[in-house]
Amino acid sequence: QRYLQAMAIPGVIWMIIFCYIPMYGLIIAFKEYDIALGINKSPWIGFINFTEFFSDDRFWIIIKNTVGISFWKLLIGFPLPIIFAILLNELNSVGFKKTVQTVSYLPHFISWVVLGGILMSWLSDTGLINVILVKLGILKDPVVFLAEPKYFWPIVVISDVWKELGWNAIIYLAAITSIDPELYEAATVDGAGRFRKMISITLPSISGTIAILFILAVSGILNSNFDQIFVLKNSLNADASDVIDIYVYRMGIQSMRFSYATAIGLFKSVIALMLLISANFVSRKLTEKSLF
Repeated sequence: QRYLQAMAIPGVIWMIIFCYIPMYGLIIAFKEYDIALGINKSPWIGFINFTEFFSDDRFWIIIKNTVGISFWKLLIGFPLPIIFAILLNELNSVGFKKTVQTVSYLPHFISWVVLGGILMSWLSDTGLINVILVKLGILKDPVVFLAEPKYFWPIVVISDVWKELGWNAIIYLAAITSIDPELYEAATVDGAGRFRKMISITLPSISGTIAILFILAVSGILNSNFDQIFVLKNSLNADASDVIDIYVYRMGIQSMRFSYATAIGLFKSVIALMLLISANFVSRKLTEKSLF
């Protein structure tokens, strides 16, 4: 397979250059980094950056928002693509199936900059959402949704699920197509209906894919989709929108505290690694399926 392996070489080189070599820069998390002195000559300060972050007044607010948003995205956004893919697979009309699939994953290609602008327009006091809710009598007066912290999490979760539902379902549809059709034929002969086939054949057959994607989703629970939150956040909803990625951006880019921001990023990566190993261990024990 030397020719097939050779095709992977550019990807491996890219990963080494952009993912592994820059890891050397993580040592500035333990230094008071000075651009003029460079990485090697900047003075060591140990764990001061980490202790400063842990003692920050907004530490628990940031952790709560990060974990809270990611938890609801995982709880709602993870099973929905599985259900959607299974239901889509049950459609008999090929044309209608392709149309639904195409329409469902088109929002994935809209950037959060564009989609964020649309959402801000829809959610304003004169926007589409307020007009509909007032006309239906659900609201008495218009509400500026993005100015209310209590609405921020639902807005972020619902918009993310809507945007990525169809795209995330593609990998499950691909897994479903690899299922042996004879299993369904045998189940039909035994008198099984569609629902029984979904429960007894489709779900068990794609359980390996589900387990692996769930492990990866758990390990990324501290990632809150920076693009989405950066576009939708404002000073009025800061108590609900201030997450780790936003805090790192504010400290590292705006305040130019590179060592401090790197320490926070390293902390997040260590937690992600621990979550990955834990989720992998639990999955291996419960389902006998795991990444390693």
